[in-house]
Amino acid sequence: MPALPPDLRRALLQLPQREKDQLLARLVAQDAVLTEQLAYRLLEGPDALDTRRAALRALVDDPVRGFHQTPNDLLVVLRQVQARLAYHAKITEDVFGEAELSWRLLANVFRHQGPTVARLHGPSQPLLQHLVRRAQEALRLSQRLHDDYHLELAATATAVLGALWQSGAAPLAREAGLPRTWGPG
Repeated sequence: MPALPPDLRRALLQLPQREKDQLLARLVAQDAVLTEQLAYRLLEGPDALDTRRAALRALVDDPVRGFHQTPNDLLVVLRQVQARLAYHAKITEDVFGEAELSWRLLANVFRHQGPTVARLHGPSQPLLQHLVRRAQEALRLSQRLHDDYHLELAATATAVLGALWQSGAAPLAREAGLPRTWGPG
């Protein structure tokens, strides 16, 4: 975003308070993400983060359980859910929630869609590549967190990585340099 020229900035700051307030309200209303970020910070209570995480947990747990005609159908669902997780993190700055829910989503895929991810072949390759990339991203997010959070994520992360290495994605995981386990330390 370009910076305001110094002359314009001084002129804006000299406007009457009421006029500045009106300009601010109009500018904020033009940016949907900023509007939601401000609503989260200014209007929602201290329990809002837990409430939002709970809603996302339900979203993460539900769609991967069902039957999907093709691996591509599952891939579409995963991308939609992952986009919701990223949007949640953008609004709330909840890096732990994004990491935890990403690991949970991956764990659900391996738990409920075993036959779909068992073999690396033409139709499943894009899905398996996506799972490897998501695992890499979840690892990156997890490593950015304080060490205390690592304890909470270690079991799920290790289970997901183990399942990844047991699935058809193993050659892709090897190529990507993914570890077989992850934990504190």
